[in-house]
Amino acid sequence: MDNWYLNRLMSMSVGEIYYRIQQLIKGHLQEKTVKNIDFTSGEIISNRIFPEFKMPKFSSHPYSLNLFGIDFNYSKPKEINWLEDIKSGEVFKLCFNRKINIRENPNLSAKLVWEINRLQFLPVICMNYKTKKNRSDLDLFIQLNKSWSDQNPYLMGINWYSNIEVNLRLITWVICWEILDADKLLFEDIIFKEFIINDWLPLIKMHCIYSYNNPSKYSSANNHLISEYAGLFIASSKWEFKESKKWIRYSHNGLENEITKQHSKEGVNKEEAAEYIQFITDFFLLAYVVGEITANPFSDQYKQQLYKILCYIYDFLDCNGNFAKYGDEDDGKCFVLDYDEEFNNFKSLLTSGAIIFNNPEFKSKSNGFDLKNHFLFGDAGKLIFESISYSDKIESSKFYTNEGHFIFRKKDNGKEIYLHFDAAPLGFLSIAAHGHADALSFILTVDGLPVFIDSGTYTYHTEPEWRRYFIGTLAHNSIRINQKDQAVNGGPTLWLNHYKTSIIDQELSNDTDRVIACHNGYLREGAQHIREISFFKLRNEFQIVDTIVVRKKRKIQIEIPFHINPEVTVVQSSTHSFVIFKDLFRKTEFYIDEKLHPELLNGQTKPQILGWYSKSFLKKEPVNVIYCKTEIECSTTFKFLIKII
Repeated sequence: MDNWYLNRLMSMSVGEIYYRIQQLIKGHLQEKTVKNIDFTSGEIISNRIFPEFKMPKFSSHPYSLNLFGIDFNYSKPKEINWLEDIKSGEVFKLCFNRKINIRENPNLSAKLVWEINRLQFLPVICMNYKTKKNRSDLDLFIQLNKSWSDQNPYLMGINWYSNIEVNLRLITWVICWEILDADKLLFEDIIFKEFIINDWLPLIKMHCIYSYNNPSKYSSANNHLISEYAGLFIASSKWEFKESKKWIRYSHNGLENEITKQHSKEGVNKEEAAEYIQFITDFFLLAYVVGEITANPFSDQYKQQLYKILCYIYDFLDCNGNFAKYGDEDDGKCFVLDYDEEFNNFKSLLTSGAIIFNNPEFKSKSNGFDLKNHFLFGDAGKLIFESISYSDKIESSKFYTNEGHFIFRKKDNGKEIYLHFDAAPLGFLSIAAHGHADALSFILTVDGLPVFIDSGTYTYHTEPEWRRYFIGTLAHNSIRINQKDQAVNGGPTLWLNHYKTSIIDQELSNDTDRVIACHNGYLREGAQHIREISFFKLRNEFQIVDTIVVRKKRKIQIEIPFHINPEVTVVQSSTHSFVIFKDLFRKTEFYIDEKLHPELLNGQTKPQILGWYSKSFLKKEPVNVIYCKTEIECSTTFKFLIKII
């Protein structure tokens, strides 16, 4: 048996194994009975679920986009192969979805195929049409959807493999229908009406049926399950199929459960993948807005949890909108209206939060009233946003102790020192799919400029050696022992033997903020890592004290990397000190314990991969890393000092 399948089986409970067997049987029955499913929609009945969308100023886009550094042109639907990985040029076979092994070909990326098949470029076409009223845009929209439908029969192919992708398409189609004002347009355009009756609505219903029948359960019930409930709730609120009331009840209840189940009481998402927070929060936000407009509101508990999530987003953004990167990131969005590279969805969520909760603090870190919020809240939302005063609150350190996320912050005269210390669990559920082995790591930004950084993600299922590196301990500002990760990696999105973190002590005061934490990931190596971070605010200094407790008398190899932002310059000023700087920003001085002999490495692949940074998915570049390596035989302490001057 393939190692991944064996490891995956080991991560399942007895109940989950039984459930998976049932799903396998169900899947084969679906293959035999698919021709008997009725996808006809009957009478066209749809509801307005977002405010009347009056097109703001919108610059039309060329009919292409850049995905992970690769150009994709969608102007000629007949030339698109919806099963193709546009990077490698290789194609997934068109076969029954449950027979597909996405790991079989290491050069074939399901992620790249799925990103295109989310169809998130369609709203741009719709806005082009609404702005210019060019018939060619409406024809292109129709042809793209027909082309997709022709190449992706129900349950056949990679695009019916993952339920999250099904629901992202549903959300895209809802947005397109609203922008086009399709209920009105179908009476004005006979070709468009025929497309709706014969193609679009049956395709939408097909997706709703799949969403309802194929939920993610047990160890897979993470962000996928959230997307499934949200997509089905939004779609069945929009279109009145005969099953819609049942689907609404089911998905509404599911969202109520998952917003609390997948977050702590303080609003921290349990997947431990920072960038995913914006992705996940959008599902809850869209559902909330739809529930309010359709008189099917969510509970006060749901609304309060949404508020807590936004509070955490507010806290973990620095003054320039940078967020504390930890865990996986893949640039995914719940929906897209405009492919603006400068768009910060975390800040946009705070705009939404300011409107919903009339919150000046959220407004102070927001995008302003952007296109996304114009779509969600209309002109009435703009008036609410403009009526909210800006907050003059001076932020300080915020410790999420129960969750293991510690934000050290000092703001003074428009300047900010920000450090995030990660003493959180590995991830969510038994597989911790999107967590990284990054216990006790930290990142630092000064005045909105990243200095010490997280290395990022780069890839999921392709290039396994690089996947192992980017999720591994050596790619983070922590300590690796005996060349092993803090947890055992069982596959691209699968962890075994999760570590546990513990908070030993903490302090918040006017002069000093301090946290002491440890994890048990190296007990199998006869060692334990304890890290203390102290912020001496009056001196703008951080002291990091690492203690390796040796529990068995044996030699222990220690590796301590510190990754530096590729946009800054780092110079070794003495044997044990470095200066990090850029242009007019404040300098950072870094002092290394004299027991160590630091090296400045960059973009190394041998004898091991080290010194690489992935700013976005499928992109990587060399990065400077201050690397220390030594051996110890007894418990040893190492001290480091960071000065911002």
